[in-house]
Amino acid sequence: MDGLYGVQLAGRSSYSDDEAVKTSIMDSSACELQEGSGSSRSLLIRRLWQQRPPCLKPIHCSLSCDKHVGETIANVVTSLPFIALGLQTPRKNMNTALYANSLIGVGIASSLYHTSRGEIRKYLRWADYTMIATATLCLSRALRHENPKFLMTASTLLLPFQPLMVSAVHTGIMEVSFAKRASIEPELKMAHNLHKMSSLLGGALFIADDVFPQTSYLHAAWHLAAALGVGTCNKLLE
Repeated sequence: MDGLYGVQLAGRSSYSDDEAVKTSIMDSSACELQEGSGSSRSLLIRRLWQQRPPCLKPIHCSLSCDKHVGETIANVVTSLPFIALGLQTPRKNMNTALYANSLIGVGIASSLYHTSRGEIRKYLRWADYTMIATATLCLSRALRHENPKFLMTASTLLLPFQPLMVSAVHTGIMEVSFAKRASIEPELKMAHNLHKMSSLLGGALFIADDVFPQTSYLHAAWHLAAALGVGTCNKLLE
């Protein structure tokens, strides 16, 4: 009987060991499946993030717009009209004063960027874009006091990270406001027509500057078209 019990006990022990091995294998397989599922999900999220639209990507510095001394001088000289426009902008209240000061900041930031070289240049490019976005934000606020607080707060928070997106949104708001005012105020129609032409020209030059980076003075021409458009916007504040 002792031998029989011994055999029975040994059999039970072997059976328990087999079950433990099977359970361990199943647990490790489940862990591998969970890890595989987690890594594929992370890979999918990473791919989707890499394919996000350009407006959600950080800005990159391009050094192609200052290829030689002559182009640098042209870019600096054509940045100065923004300072002049800022000094001439009506300062009727705090919003218009902020907009005027932001235009002066655009001219200064642009001049510093175009005269810079080396590692600091990419930071000044960021400052240049950020000041342009700040000016569009300030103009939008000066023209439309009823802008949603959420929009203005979100734009302010995104300003250092996505200046191009902020510029696009508030430029659109300004364009709508300009068109509405011109439709009911005849004295603004000429300024609005000039604004539309300068905006189309500026957009074409901006794209051309990116598509044809080796063509000199395209960036300076874009400065002039943009300054002309800004000058027509100041008519809305008079």
